[in-house]
Amino acid sequence: MDLFTHKIPFWISLLFLFAMLIPINLVASAARRGTERAELPIKSINMYGGIVLFYAIYLLYVTIACYQGLFSEVTLPPKIMLFTAFPLLLFLGGVVFNLPITKQILAATPIENLVIIHLFRLIGTFFLILGDYALVPPLFSIFAGFGDIAIALTSIGVYRMNLLKLPNAKIYTWLWNTAGLFDILLTSFMAFWYTKKSIDEGGIGVEILTEFPFCFFPAFAPATIFFLHLCIYRKLLSAK
Repeated sequence: MDLFTHKIPFWISLLFLFAMLIPINLVASAARRGTERAELPIKSINMYGGIVLFYAIYLLYVTIACYQGLFSEVTLPPKIMLFTAFPLLLFLGGVVFNLPITKQILAATPIENLVIIHLFRLIGTFFLILGDYALVPPLFSIFAGFGDIAIALTSIGVYRMNLLKLPNAKIYTWLWNTAGLFDILLTSFMAFWYTKKSIDEGGIGVEILTEFPFCFFPAFAPATIFFLHLCIYRKLLSAK
């Protein structure tokens, strides 16, 4: 049994794996800088390494589970969500978000540093590629792909507004952050809807997102992105 899906050229799968390193590095780097700003007793390099190690172990678990066929059966809710995304969301949103050290790091981190992390959502380009290969429904490809790309590109403008402390920067950040949250919720809803449609009527669903390496999309993105949006909301609510 091969690990990589044969439904798409190998070089695209490999490129996707390299692209997955970007969000992990951005999240870990932001935490490292926040640790330095907060002057916490933990070394910033240890914070960076700890986050990278956590995601490395987590994605290794996802890889092994995928190889063993844990996600292969088309169910509702999808097994990949039950065994990866939901537990990660509970851990990040219910545990990490409420840790004192997280609150200290966020308090010391400029909001623009949290916003620009979302530049990694350019990885949504792969949804368009999957759509071009007819591996996901066209409408899902368009909304998921262009939605992520739009949030990623507009994060640059919101970043600049906050960096330069321009008037109404907070208002635009509220609007952008809410749009980004809506985008990931819409993508997740559409994935559920197309899974149900595939079960009931057959046809193209989003089964490719249960195959390696694209299983990293649902396993990593929804929970991590949701957590990042929560962090920005916390900063916005605490801003004077």
